[in-house]
Amino acid sequence: MKYFILVALIASLGSIICGYVLDVDYTQKLIGFGVLGLFVVVFPLFAYHRWKGKNIKDYMLTQENLEKMRENQKN
Repeated sequence: MKYFILVALIASLGSIICGYVLDVDYTQKLIGFGVLGLFVVVFPLFAYHRWKGKNIKDYMLTQENLEKMRENQKN
């Protein structure tokens, strides 16, 4: 999974860079597809890969977590 994300990131960044460097008729399309690839493919896959298997409640500010933080500050 992480190799697919890396390949998609390199392809998207390569498309954006080629769009800025090359002087062709479809320059804007290269930049657009690169940005689209980043925001539609790379970022969601990266987020899924990093959050897989973790409990979201551990990262939310609930009353229980606030009490744990206050307890840790006293120590």
